Amino acid sequence: MQVANEVDDLDAPTPAPPHVLAIDIGGTKVAAGVVEHDGRIVAEGRIPTRGCDDGEGLFADLVDLGASVLAAAAQPVAAIGVGCGGPMSAGGAEVSPLHIPAWRSFPLRDRLAAHLDLPAFVDNDAKALALGEGWRGAAAGERNYLAMVVSTGIGAGIVLDGRLLDGEAGNAGHLGHVVVAPDGPVCACGAVGCLEAVASGRALAAELGGPPEEAPPEVRLRTGRHVGRGVAVAVNLLDLRLAVVAGSVALGFGEPFFTAANDALAAGCGLAFTQGARIVPAGLGADGPLVGAAAVGFRGLGAPGRAA
Repeated sequence: MQVANEVDDLDAPTPAPPHVLAIDIGGTKVAAGVVEHDGRIVAEGRIPTRGCDDGEGLFADLVDLGASVLAAAAQPVAAIGVGCGGPMSAGGAEVSPLHIPAWRSFPLRDRLAAHLDLPAFVDNDAKALALGEGWRGAAAGERNYLAMVVSTGIGAGIVLDGRLLDGEAGNAGHLGHVVVAPDGPVCACGAVGCLEAVASGRALAAELGGPPEEAPPEVRLRTGRHVGRGVAVAVNLLDLRLAVVAGSVALGFGEPFFTAANDALAAGCGLAFTQGARIVPAGLGADGPLVGAAAVGFRGLGAPGRAA
């Protein structure tokens, strides 16, 4: 199937199917919901992500969660849309999330489709967020922006000229692996000083010896500065003006985080065409991951998320 790649297609007059089963797979939790063609979530549930050594158990949990949400919604569903941490192979056929070591080249798409008897479409969770924020969130109406998740891990989806960037194997946008602290710790990817190694929830928990929400003010400000520096790289490289940021760390740290991030962004954007770039909180809030995953499903069907 030829997959539409235009964010503008979200406004196309293609008749939209009534509902999609949306699944968001993160390092901390798995969420599922049935989402209408207008972005409304009509039923949802979530479970913690299993221990990293039990890949089959995690998949069984995921299938059970999806089936229970479908039963609760009692609505016709046309497809499954999945947002999952990467990297992954083209089309999301196989996934290898850095924070789920038991899933390496795991055939998520086809196995999920077979177990739930629905066509399945899989993309990176941050790219899914970019679709959702351009559809119903803080980037609605924008043709150039990035959407970023700062949570257990860090990733981004990038939209240029109305098109969501995929890259060779669908992994475009891994902003979490831009180096922002050359003398920093080793990242899970093997490089030193990646944004994810200093600003993700997992990295902060390791540093603090406790949950990120207990981080003192100086750590919250430092985290915001790191994120601002990472966003500045993308702004300078891609001629962007808007970065929409979601995730439990960013949204949980709140205004001080966003102020520090914008200050660092401004300091890193000295070219005339980069001035005025800004970082804003995601508009979809806690619904963002599921609305984004639903947008992946609608996009895959060729009937993108917005109603005709």
